[in-house]
Amino acid sequence: MLSMTGVVTIVQEGRFQLLDEEGVSHQFLLKYNAAAEPEQLPALLNQRVRVSYTNPDTLLGHVAGRIMLLDAE
Repeated sequence: MLSMTGVVTIVQEGRFQLLDEEGVSHQFLLKYNAAAEPEQLPALLNQRVRVSYTNPDTLLGHVAGRIMLLDAE
């Protein structure tokens, strides 16, 4: 599984956008059996996180399996 660190900039239902440390935006879909629920995503808005994900060939985004909050305010 791959991982990426960045700031969550957009959240909508089970989808979110992550701005990585190089300033590039990435689209994620929450995996159906992820270690997070779609209802938990809004709390991550503007937070720095590490996302573990897969990159399937058939989707336009990454599939997030785990999201870890790095900086708690």
